[in-house]
Amino acid sequence: MFATLTLLTAISFPAAADPLPAGFVRLDDVDPTIRQDIRYAGSENFLRRKVDGYEAPVCILTEQAAKALSSVQKAMTARGLTLIVFDCYRPARAVADMGKWTREGGPPDPQWYPKVERGDLIAKGYVGELSSHSRGSTVDLAIAEAGKKSTVRPACGAPDTGTLDFGTGFDCFDPASETAHQPLAAEAAANRKTLLSVMRTAGFRNYAREWWHFTLADEPFPKQRFDFPVAAD
Repeated sequence: MFATLTLLTAISFPAAADPLPAGFVRLDDVDPTIRQDIRYAGSENFLRRKVDGYEAPVCILTEQAAKALSSVQKAMTARGLTLIVFDCYRPARAVADMGKWTREGGPPDPQWYPKVERGDLIAKGYVGELSSHSRGSTVDLAIAEAGKKSTVRPACGAPDTGTLDFGTGFDCFDPASETAHQPLAAEAAANRKTLLSVMRTAGFRNYAREWWHFTLADEPFPKQRFDFPVAAD
């Protein structure tokens, strides 16, 4: 018995690996009140399938970006609203998967890219061969009504059901998605202005071609891209 105990105490088990690189957090651990609808972890996106590298529908960000986003959420909660995030950190392998998919070619898709062929999505700037999302401080998001779930995702056809009206849905690859696009219905223009304002106040800058796309201006990894998977733990 003593020999057995001695043997057991002599065995050293490796410490559990840190599930995320240093400086990254899961948004739920910082602010679980922010609604998450991670589109690339499922089939309701412009590829119409799960994207490589998305093992779970969770939002991962740098700690700085997550805390800044939480400050925006507090402002939204005070108005009876909530942020809803569609994509956060995106692995480099996912970016490569999207690029490969576009190069396979195909006709326009009336839901996602009604005026451009699939093979032209990179050249037209709608899909990037590199993405700021892989640096961990970029987020795609909208404002939604608290307690109202999204049930329809029409993209270019109409705003997402359950979000405020932004003129288009998330990932509509069309000039109508440009933040300052005109003409735009008054309500949609006002909602884009609100989102732009609250995100700027928290230190984010907008990508002018996509009203939903924001990057933390003082991001901690401005020249580094990551490729760890999006996983729950």
